[in-house]
Amino acid sequence: MGLTVISVADPRRMNVNGSSDLAEFPWSDAEKWLLVSILSLEMVMGVSGNCLVLLVKAKCRGNFKNRCWVPLMNLTFSDLGCSALIISGSLLAMLTGGQNSSWCEAVSLLKFAFITSSIGNISVLSVQRLITSSGKVTVFLVFIACLSSWVTGAVFGAVPVIFSWIKYDPEEMLCAVFWESSYSDMLVYILCAFSICVFFPFVLMVLCSITSAARCNRNEVDLCDITPMLVVAYTLCYTPFVLSEVILLGRLDLSPSPAWLRTVSSVMSYLNCSLNPLIYFCHQDFREAGLALLWTKKHILIEPVLTAIQKLDL
Repeated sequence: MGLTVISVADPRRMNVNGSSDLAEFPWSDAEKWLLVSILSLEMVMGVSGNCLVLLVKAKCRGNFKNRCWVPLMNLTFSDLGCSALIISGSLLAMLTGGQNSSWCEAVSLLKFAFITSSIGNISVLSVQRLITSSGKVTVFLVFIACLSSWVTGAVFGAVPVIFSWIKYDPEEMLCAVFWESSYSDMLVYILCAFSICVFFPFVLMVLCSITSAARCNRNEVDLCDITPMLVVAYTLCYTPFVLSEVILLGRLDLSPSPAWLRTVSSVMSYLNCSLNPLIYFCHQDFREAGLALLWTKKHILIEPVLTAIQKLDL
């Protein structure tokens, strides 16, 4: 979910026809290849790590206790989708000089859906961790809440596409929402998107995490115990993004936030998809299940077969 401002008076970004200059990259060659290396590492870690997490959850689910399968599975799918589609899209855009219109709009919608789904699933996970009951009604409500986070992200991601607010931003290394003349439109959209998709889920997961820490009386080991670490990782990784949007809201002349901050916000948000699999393996039971899956050799038991009988004379 990248929101930026492109001023018409900025010749570095716009050519004489008013279209975006996709071939221009704002950094030196050394900085560009450094970012390419970082994105490549994040993509490999995100795809391989989340695929391994899904494999462990599917094949070794009996080796560890987990009451929160729905939000944790949704979170892993969201991280995998972001790593496989959004990071790879940014990496390809840096190497080719931009993104074409149709893929640019698809990336903008998908990244909004993935980000909203991630924070929505973590907030649902935080709430479910406090609930002692695990009946069918609870599972159904959790499923509806997780589905709602996907739908909400898709709806808010589709709005800029419908109104043609999407352009490639080389500083963010992805397609972002741009604003040229209407501060009021920007204000309404950002405030609505942040209030519904970010602020409310963030407050919910922080309050639930604090409440869970205050209880501190559960002796049962459960995979959802990694929730506080997921909350901390999400908060740290998306702080540059929030700062970038706060600066944007404070500039009435529609000038963009600093280029370096927008680049850092993209790199850090991608990092979150790579960190979550590592957080899973901080849980001892999950780590042991994963190591057993990777390193235990399955030997085929060969039973002896009677092929002949020889009589011995005594």
